[in-house]
Amino acid sequence: MDHMVPAATFTYDNVTIDAQTHTISCRYLVDDEVFVEVASIPGGDFTKPGIVEAAWWYFLLAGVSYYKTNPAARVVIAAGTSSKAERDFLQTFLIEGLGEFAFRNGIDVTGLRVEGEDETARPVRITAPETHVLIPFGGGLDSIVTVHELSPRADRAALFVAERPNARFDAIEAPAKQTGLDVIRATRAIDPKLLDGVDRGYRNGHVPVTGILSALGVVTALAHDFGSLAMSNERSASSATTTGPFGPVNHQWSKGLAFEQGFSKVLSERIDGFSYFSWLRNRSELSIASVFASLPAYHSLFRSCNRAFHQDPTRRLDTWCGVCDKCLFIDLALAPYLSTQELDQIFSGTEPLANPALEEQLNILCDTSEGIRPFECVGDADECQAALLLAVQRPDRQDNPMMHLVASKIRQAPLPAADQPTAIPDWLLRG
Repeated sequence: MDHMVPAATFTYDNVTIDAQTHTISCRYLVDDEVFVEVASIPGGDFTKPGIVEAAWWYFLLAGVSYYKTNPAARVVIAAGTSSKAERDFLQTFLIEGLGEFAFRNGIDVTGLRVEGEDETARPVRITAPETHVLIPFGGGLDSIVTVHELSPRADRAALFVAERPNARFDAIEAPAKQTGLDVIRATRAIDPKLLDGVDRGYRNGHVPVTGILSALGVVTALAHDFGSLAMSNERSASSATTTGPFGPVNHQWSKGLAFEQGFSKVLSERIDGFSYFSWLRNRSELSIASVFASLPAYHSLFRSCNRAFHQDPTRRLDTWCGVCDKCLFIDLALAPYLSTQELDQIFSGTEPLANPALEEQLNILCDTSEGIRPFECVGDADECQAALLLAVQRPDRQDNPMMHLVASKIRQAPLPAADQPTAIPDWLLRG
């Protein structure tokens, strides 16, 4: 595919649901090139109210993986009717969700426009109880804290794990087992052409995968009689990572408040009675880390290092790598609350804050350097500064020159922002 000739049209061509095989098949066109993605929810009841409507949104949001192969200015929803609000949200999802992709590829996607036959759907009333909560689970401290706090309040709670076919990760399975909750799974089989996309000349880069998995989670929840999907996205996910030539760029956009509110609103146009929210939405990373620090049963099990999730099993680590920005941030967030000995055990002897070679990475996290913040799911600069200033006050951090040097560059001690009320269902607030 010649990128000197951008695609003219991206088409949402067709979506079909097979209740017998529990699958959703999504067909997309980049001009005349066909892509097909298949999602499967084993054991799910596809006759439940709301399944068709939820599958529609999975179809729309999953399309971003194929749109980015050769971004077109014209996007057409041909598979069915849509409201203006739905098209506007999808347009925002594609533009904002591909902000990092566009920034790294040096292209502008802000001019894309979504077209489609106009009609506002009549929402379908679901039968799944709102007090049945499905919790997407990735094995990191955020989702562990959500499970710890939320599951006792629910009449029924289970974990949602989305995976590629025949690809399970110990970094998810071990802490999932520790929760004691049932695990409900869905698989997402992307078109095989994406796997060798670079050789085919496709554009490559980050997609807003949390948005895609949110939509798949809604389908899975309804197919298993859950009326709520509780995410574990915190306050700082809404903060931009950097600013590019076409505006703010947020690696975590589909974990942010704008996506949560927008997706919840368009869902309500088609599905009546379903709750999509983040339990941690207005919580700081420090607040979440302080809770996780009090859950020692998970300390040896959780892993957030991306190298634990490599698609190639031969390159997958069964420990923290100890040198990436994600490892450094998790260590920093926990440092005010756990001892150096405890953190050294968590990181198997490779605690990032004990590694002087990571000084510049720590400077960038704390905004005491001119470097661009990492395109990773890490806290914002204020949270990193607050964590560092708290950590260096600990007696067991007095002999860490790197931490004290970076802390000395912080001009004014930021106070960790207080947690704010969050938009979660009323029954949980009463619980």
